[in-house]
Amino acid sequence: MRKILRFIIKSCIWFFILSVLWVVVYRYVDIPATPLMAIRYFEQDNQVQIKHNWVDLEDISEHLQKAVICSEDQLFLIHNGFDVEAIKKAAQHNKEGKSMRGGSTISQQTAKNVFLWPQRSWLRKGMETYFTFLIETFWPKERILEVYLNSIEFGEGVYGAAAAADYWFNVSSGELSKDQSAALAAILPNPRRYKANPPSAFINGRKRWIKQQMNNFGPLELEPTAKNQKDAN
Repeated sequence: MRKILRFIIKSCIWFFILSVLWVVVYRYVDIPATPLMAIRYFEQDNQVQIKHNWVDLEDISEHLQKAVICSEDQLFLIHNGFDVEAIKKAAQHNKEGKSMRGGSTISQQTAKNVFLWPQRSWLRKGMETYFTFLIETFWPKERILEVYLNSIEFGEGVYGAAAAADYWFNVSSGELSKDQSAALAAILPNPRRYKANPPSAFINGRKRWIKQQMNNFGPLELEPTAKNQKDAN
């Protein structure tokens, strides 16, 4: 029993050390691929080619930055990784037997997409909470949004803002208009089902709501990353 206990304790210590190092490295290093990309690739019968190209946040239209915040997590700039009220509302909604609704923040989605797997389970949810705490501790909000926008799924085999802008609208991520950005944000609840272009009546309705939220949101003020702070100095 002592050996087993010692092994468990050592394993926990090593997991903590390695996971912190992993998160710290990803604060500064572009992330070439995620577990989600690999899982999706092997799920496909015809193995759809992965479209993904990392770009810095400054090369992503501010319209898209604001659109995803307004559609997915309007308290992103001020919360510590978790929106308790949204989680409570989602739990109540699901308890009433309605369609499943998530209460995950952008930080939680980033932790899941970059470090974990998509299937729902208590283990994954616990790990998601742990990695969300780590990225909120070691990454500024700007880095979280940058990683999110470079890793989020925008269609079958389409990952990140650069690939999505090119795939759906044949423009660069920095050239996305307000309308195009709202369309991309509108498909995020189910990007493998919905189309940003041409949009369905449902997506058009979501676009109108997102653009209204963007008008009401005000200026987008993010914490500078360490890279940008160095450049400014």
